[in-house]
Amino acid sequence: MEITPQTSIETITELGPELVRYLSEQGIRCVICGEPIWGTLEEAAREKGFGIGEINEFVAHMNGILMENGKL
Repeated sequence: MEITPQTSIETITELGPELVRYLSEQGIRCVICGEPIWGTLEEAAREKGFGIGEINEFVAHMNGILMENGKL
């Protein structure tokens, strides 16, 4: 499954801990500490002040992680 800005945070967390770690490193919600997350990657990123260019970079990076791990 390819990640897009419209991919739900729940789906991303199910795809692997490496994606959760990446999002945390980018400052997108504390998904590791148990804060409930709802909505899409784009919504979560915009809440933290990221623009569409940065969101697209997140998407590309996470899809790269999936490819490296044979999940894409």
